[in-house]
Amino acid sequence: MNIKYISLLLLISLVFPSCGRFSNKQNDANKNSSVRIVCVSKQLTEILFALGQGDKIVGVDISSTYPPETKNITTVGYHRMLSAEGIISLNPTVVYYNGGTDASIGPESVIRQLREVGIPLKEFPGTPDIDSTKILIMALAKEFDVEKKGEELCAKLDADMKKAEERRAGYTSKPRVLIIHYGRASNSYFVMGNKGNQNSMITWAGGVNAADTSGFKLLSAEVIAKSQPDVILATDFGFDRMGGEDKFVELPGLSLTPAAKNHKLYRIEEHDLIYLGPRTGENVLKLMDLIHK
Repeated sequence: MNIKYISLLLLISLVFPSCGRFSNKQNDANKNSSVRIVCVSKQLTEILFALGQGDKIVGVDISSTYPPETKNITTVGYHRMLSAEGIISLNPTVVYYNGGTDASIGPESVIRQLREVGIPLKEFPGTPDIDSTKILIMALAKEFDVEKKGEELCAKLDADMKKAEERRAGYTSKPRVLIIHYGRASNSYFVMGNKGNQNSMITWAGGVNAADTSGFKLLSAEVIAKSQPDVILATDFGFDRMGGEDKFVELPGLSLTPAAKNHKLYRIEEHDLIYLGPRTGENVLKLMDLIHK
């Protein structure tokens, strides 16, 4: 992981807690629950709520912002920069997290502390495609004996993806789409590259990623202008921080793109792009509507 990316993660950890959503008020309804989950994965948090198990979650990491009910749950830090004291104070029966290099938890000192006090950590695999997402949904459904609900979620996901596939077949062009994750930092733009779930979302929506990089990377204004995207998707944090479309299109590099000239710069929720879950089919259909306007 490069130094610039680590710096951005540190910035996130400092900025997010200052928002009202992260006031760390205890969710009183869960105090006496026999199952007390601290969930430090936005993907797992959404799936648990979709399965009707959200009332068992007593703590989340700051990236868990969907569904809106998460605003009432205590936060325990960013999933790679967790607070051991915050987690332990919630008296959880288990900590849920996604494994793998892209979604691991930390720091290691916190993991050691949790194990020392006897708090179990349960790892769930990452989901790079729809099939693995359905497997994860069903694994969690089985965990809580709600397999029927899990099957319903998987069936809807399949139906939505099929609808998206049929609609995609009717498009005659593939717009070039650039995803700007946090807006402008140090005279560069933090963009999402052409590998990963966000790239799959663009492909499923009938577009092509305009970023000439495989991962998350800081790109200069000159590189942004040269990429000539037809559509720019600005994730919620950066878009809101800049103050909307009018402010974004005036930024260096962006103003020279077809997207800015044709007013095709749109706000999109980061969590709708970065991980796959029960709403992925719905999100692909919404993304189609945006990039093919």
